[in-house]
Amino acid sequence: MTDFTKISVIDLSQSDETIVSDFAAAYSTAGFAYIKNHGIPQSLIDATFQASADFHSLPEATKQAIALNENHRGYIPINTSTDVNSKLADVKKPNQSSSFMMMHDSAANPDEYLSGPNQWPNLPNFRDTLTAYTAAMTILGQRLISIAAKACNADPANLAPAFENPTLWLRLLHYPPTPPLSADDLYGSAPHTDFGALTLLAQDGVGGLQVQTPSGDWIDAPKIDGTFVVNVGDMLNRFSNGFLKSTPHRVINRSGRERYSIPFFFDPHVNTTVQPLAGTGDPKFSPLHFGDFLRAELGASYDKHKKADP
Repeated sequence: MTDFTKISVIDLSQSDETIVSDFAAAYSTAGFAYIKNHGIPQSLIDATFQASADFHSLPEATKQAIALNENHRGYIPINTSTDVNSKLADVKKPNQSSSFMMMHDSAANPDEYLSGPNQWPNLPNFRDTLTAYTAAMTILGQRLISIAAKACNADPANLAPAFENPTLWLRLLHYPPTPPLSADDLYGSAPHTDFGALTLLAQDGVGGLQVQTPSGDWIDAPKIDGTFVVNVGDMLNRFSNGFLKSTPHRVINRSGRERYSIPFFFDPHVNTTVQPLAGTGDPKFSPLHFGDFLRAELGASYDKHKKADP
């Protein structure tokens, strides 16, 4: 894998040819880029950050009333998620963050892993704001997936069926300050790669996100106004036959301040068979059922899923 020393910026207002070329260059090396002129109103992003702050300021007992359920929706308290599957560090301490998780609102379907309704706190405008944000980000996700297919020399029509009814995750994350003298293996988010297709991250100005280069160095990915930090996950790496990189990253918040971030995960439908697309060369990966993969990942990392899926 080609080394890199900085994370590039992709401008979605450019020509399609330039965007695809820039996407291929950024994601075949760093696996991360800043995306600007993305079309999401700043007012909607600001409102979603305010909804996050409102939620995290609720009493703990109120948040616990909608604790994470077996369908991965609701409140995830601090010290209940551990990246034990990390291939990048020997992780034994849980992540130092709490969050609210929203997914697609649906009726429970026994043939569709993680299907079901969301759990909502009793907060004014909270549900409407998150629903509007998810709808806008889904449109952006669809556009980026089409660009990704072109960037790895595949026909977007061959990738589109996996994302006609995508698996969507909106997570409102809150990181308390990590004590300056804390153990080296105490992370806001331990080193990991994302298991899905695309992650579109809005973050505040506190900092703490770092991306690992192939040489093993960690480089900062601070907030750039008007952009999302977008990275490729393991499933898009497989779809692209390894061309688009799923890059390790972590969060360490030693700023002395609270950190808020809002990752939106745009993934294939849970019943998708993930395999290299035609046009990407001789397959380097065997077919994988996304729902089965998710069940194993969540069962290993979350207390709730350990109980639900022993």
